[in-house]
Amino acid sequence: MPDERGPTQPWPPMEGWDQAMGLRIVKASRDEVIAQYVVEPRHHQPYGIVHGGVHCGAVETVCSTGAGMDALARGQSVVGLENHTSFVRAVREGTVTIRATPVTRGRRTQLWEAVARDEQGRIVSTGRVRLLCLEPGSELAGEMVGVKRA
Repeated sequence: MPDERGPTQPWPPMEGWDQAMGLRIVKASRDEVIAQYVVEPRHHQPYGIVHGGVHCGAVETVCSTGAGMDALARGQSVVGLENHTSFVRAVREGTVTIRATPVTRGRRTQLWEAVARDEQGRIVSTGRVRLLCLEPGSELAGEMVGVKRA
């Protein structure tokens, strides 16, 4: 059953980059993840539009969240291998909503895709993230990986 919480109670608790960008998960299941952020000056590049890195990071977050929920059932965690994000329409203000769904979910890798839309429902970016499924005890950047629990 999907875990659906309102914008004031994000799932999972946001940390790091996601928290700094004001990204919040509004729906999360192993089949679909939806997140939102309100465009603010911190998201802008010098021309006053959302920076491409914000689009990439938001795509990474929703895809990784869904893949992580799927892998968790097998005691695994995930880490991104590739992120291919395309910028479709410039955004200066408003709320951006990003929806991710799985393309393939294997024991070793997963592929997820995401579409971000503005308040008018227009596509502003799209992306695909390929993720590696890690067994507990795998090494990542010099440390052992465990299953992170919310």
